[in-house]
Amino acid sequence: MRTASTLASDARLPQGAEKRRVVEEMFDRVAPRYDRMNRVISLGLDRRWRRQTVDALGLAPGARVLDLACGTGDLCRDLATSAHLPVGVDLSEGMLRIGATHCDAPLVRGDAERLPFADAAFDGLVCGFALRNFVDLERVFAEVARLVRHGGRFAALDAAVPANPVLRAGNAVWFRGAVPLLGRMLARNADAYRYLPQSTAYLPEPAALVDQLARAGFTEVTRRTMTGGSVQLLTGTRA
Repeated sequence: MRTASTLASDARLPQGAEKRRVVEEMFDRVAPRYDRMNRVISLGLDRRWRRQTVDALGLAPGARVLDLACGTGDLCRDLATSAHLPVGVDLSEGMLRIGATHCDAPLVRGDAERLPFADAAFDGLVCGFALRNFVDLERVFAEVARLVRHGGRFAALDAAVPANPVLRAGNAVWFRGAVPLLGRMLARNADAYRYLPQSTAYLPEPAALVDQLARAGFTEVTRRTMTGGSVQLLTGTRA
């Protein structure tokens, strides 16, 4: 079976420190049109996916929840709507600048591998479409485990490749064909929206992804897919 690292190499995607730099600069550039593009690319389904992510936490109102790689703060707003106390963190200054204009949650600039928060500071942690953008996912999961209290919850939403051949072909036509074209027309940045579909290659195979989270210190780890297998939701409880 081909690994995520092999796929990333085949796609000539950046690695290591270069990846961190490329990702930060890319999100700084697309920030002003990012929310609009999310609505278009997902055909408006991203709102439903985020609500399902917040619901999957299963936390009582008033829970303190970190939104890792918060971008412009969409998940922070959903968390607040569910009566949680969100805090957002992101590497991209451009994303945080946009988020500050329409999100009341505290927003902090930080690297997911070295976050500026105390141990067990949060009841839960969410992450929306960012796992594939981290340089070292195992280190990120270890940091997540450090920040979430015992019994706390983790929920991460990300892209996936459908298992069904027909759906996989349709997914490829949309995300690798139409999305870069839309990115060029609507966001004036075809390169960024060519990278985003390709970046699913960074993600481990499903079983390996579940295993990584379990080894970081989470139990009851589950992975389920939505929208024909094109989106995945990974959840777990801090042991």
